[in-house]
Amino acid sequence: MDKPINGSFPECKKCHDGVLIPLSDYGRDGAPIMYKAWVCSNPICGFNLRIDNGEISLGRTIGSSLK
Repeated sequence: MDKPINGSFPECKKCHDGVLIPLSDYGRDGAPIMYKAWVCSNPICGFNLRIDNGEISLGRTIGSSLK
């Protein structure tokens, strides 16, 4: 994945209209997990990349959490 240049986010390689925005989360023990997911800022695109238990998931459906 491209590194941010001059503080900007990398371009989405799927739609080329949005940028990939990093999202963070908390683990089971409350420890922060930096950059757990990256999502495209273009809502029409919907591209996302996520790390769960050491596995990378691409393009999962984005929805609201029940938590």
